[in-house]
Amino acid sequence: MSENTYDDDIHGDIHGAGESSPDAVSLIGEASTVIPGHFGDPVRISHALRSNRNAQANPAKPLFLLLHGWGSNERDLADLMQYIAPFNDYIGLRAPLDMPSQFGQGGYTWFHDCVPTGASLDRDAYAASLAIDSWVDENIDSNREIVPLGFSQGGVLAVHLLRVHPERYRAAISLSGFLAPKVVADAAPADERLAALEVPVFYGYGKADNIIPKYEIYGMAAWLEEHTWLKSCGYPGLDHAVSLDEFNDIRQWLSDNNIASGVM
Repeated sequence: MSENTYDDDIHGDIHGAGESSPDAVSLIGEASTVIPGHFGDPVRISHALRSNRNAQANPAKPLFLLLHGWGSNERDLADLMQYIAPFNDYIGLRAPLDMPSQFGQGGYTWFHDCVPTGASLDRDAYAASLAIDSWVDENIDSNREIVPLGFSQGGVLAVHLLRVHPERYRAAISLSGFLAPKVVADAAPADERLAALEVPVFYGYGKADNIIPKYEIYGMAAWLEEHTWLKSCGYPGLDHAVSLDEFNDIRQWLSDNNIASGVM
């Protein structure tokens, strides 16, 4: 595996989601009391971990874009790939916001709070998705099929990328994710386009999740049912985590959708 660092200005121009996207600066909201900054501040990706041969070992197969959760880093989901798609390339992205020292050392976050809600979630989800989509535009060949896979905050973004630029992504996998509510309408500009595309989405969640309320989980599943070609799986006894049963279901879903072979 190799890791790339990008030294671009964190407040540089954000692009890649199409000319109709709203101005990111206009979607900046109130100051956060958890992570320094404002909800919706423009951000930029600076670190990426690539699989073997610079993520070009199997260029004919879809590339997985790995999006970690609160307090983790770009290496967090790499081990998962050996269970679900060992013959596909992947790139793990590091979230752009540093965790303050009181949360420990070495962690990163996509959002200015662990589980923001309402307009704050809309603003942060849009800013992070725009940054990811811009990174994809700048660093991945336009002909390469991409499947975002995210956990928790990353699960929000695996879906929100479809709400920003649905034509770019082959499918999406959201594990223990939740939905930006679109209180701020401009934060999800492509919802109508997405609904017409029938993008395959796998949504997995623990039925004993102690972080995401059940109504948020069911709301996410209902919204995905209306806007995507959804495979939704809930796991009894599983909290805010992943499981081998979930990996088995993902592997079968990937095979069914001709994304990965399904062979371990």
